Amino acid sequence: MNSQYSYSFLFRSAALCGVALLSFLNCSSTSSDLANNNDNPGNNGGGSTNGDPVQVWLTKGDQSIKLQQQNTAYFSGNQNSGTTIEVDASKVFQTVDGFGYTLTGGSVQVINQLNAAKKQELLNDLFSSSGIGVSYLRISIGASDLNSEVFSYDDMPAGQTDPTLAQFSLTKDQAVIQMLKDILIINPNIKILATPWSPPVWMKDNGSTIGGSLKPEFYGVYAQYFVKYIQAMQAQGIRIDAITPQNEPLHPGNNPSMYMSAGDQATFIKNNLGPAFQSANITTKIIAYDHNCDNPAYPLAILNDSAANPYVDGSAFHLYAGDISALGTVHNLFPNKNVYFTEQWTSSTGNFGGDLDWHTKNIIIGSMRNWSRTALEWNVANDASFGPHTPGGCTQCKGAVTITGSAAYDKNVAYYIIAHASKFVPANSQRIESTQGDNLSTVAFKTPSGKTVLIVQNGNSTEKAFNIKYNQKTAPVTISGSSTATYVF
Repeated sequence: MNSQYSYSFLFRSAALCGVALLSFLNCSSTSSDLANNNDNPGNNGGGSTNGDPVQVWLTKGDQSIKLQQQNTAYFSGNQNSGTTIEVDASKVFQTVDGFGYTLTGGSVQVINQLNAAKKQELLNDLFSSSGIGVSYLRISIGASDLNSEVFSYDDMPAGQTDPTLAQFSLTKDQAVIQMLKDILIINPNIKILATPWSPPVWMKDNGSTIGGSLKPEFYGVYAQYFVKYIQAMQAQGIRIDAITPQNEPLHPGNNPSMYMSAGDQATFIKNNLGPAFQSANITTKIIAYDHNCDNPAYPLAILNDSAANPYVDGSAFHLYAGDISALGTVHNLFPNKNVYFTEQWTSSTGNFGGDLDWHTKNIIIGSMRNWSRTALEWNVANDASFGPHTPGGCTQCKGAVTITGSAAYDKNVAYYIIAHASKFVPANSQRIESTQGDNLSTVAFKTPSGKTVLIVQNGNSTEKAFNIKYNQKTAPVTISGSSTATYVF
């Protein structure tokens, strides 16, 4: 979480959405969220019931409908007077790795406060195919700022070092490891990205969990720290699909955090991390950067380094500054490398409708239209006080769910932002071409089972009629103002 940008970003987001920053009531966690709703005949505008059916799922910015199935639309051949969104499956782009969140230590801590039945209900809702099917998770290597305390896997008394990593231990993350095992039972194919907020402080030039840089004499040791971590997680039955060398490397003010320049990251990858993975036969991907879209020069510097480039799978981005098109810019310069969107927070002071609009338009639709293989919001869960967090960590980070007691949780806007993609677009789907117009933002996919999925965000405050055109057939539909809809056919 990039607190350096969070407040300015929050106000900018609100301005973009044209909404005030208002507090709002969360929805309660009931099965009705995923229930059919056939009492809204005006929401699809499908007209004739002849032709191939189109499932319609809707979330309205005013929260009156949240991830509810609407009346079926049909490819009837009729058309309304609105714009036409054409979906073309012959134009294929990137393969999707997944949609999801960061499972922070704090998220695990508060989810574990639920009783056994309610906890299992929540995990099933989040990760099973009968729920919203989250398919990708990010975790921290050591503590993030949404842990209740700061730690690494090799902390030493002040003034002492451990260059052989003899004291390396995952003990402080046993709760996270156990929850990952529980999640893997539900979804054995979920992909996991791991990233450190800080190395052990004895490796840093300022001896602090906040800021500082990695001492050059510990580059090799830190590479082995990653190796030991990946091997130790694998021994627990948890495969780490990818890592980034440093969360938000240009934001050294968080707790924990570390500054790492592009030059330092390139040096670390080409001289230490890449060779260490190679020597240990580790196939975990190395993804560069993991910071804001305003500085594509950072990942480009690493990709342009001829010695670092072969070790790097691609680049990861956040959007607390810059424009989502940066992912496309980097992809176009290095089309054989992947891009990933790995973090965006929603605030405790945010507005449901404004956040739904901005995040769906930028994080879900925008990242995918710019070649991203993932779209991740920030934390899975928080308590009613938006904790836990470290001293100096984020105090307003609202997760996908808020745990309100031992038998209750509320679903927040980030739940619905991700759900409109994750529930319908499984891993290994491929993005296909879709047009946009009339302030309707769109992205389309072909799933492994052959279904076509179209996600539409209506950035207008008023209802809009439009037509879905696919294989020369047309389905007339209507989407309410300031709403997100997913169409499956």
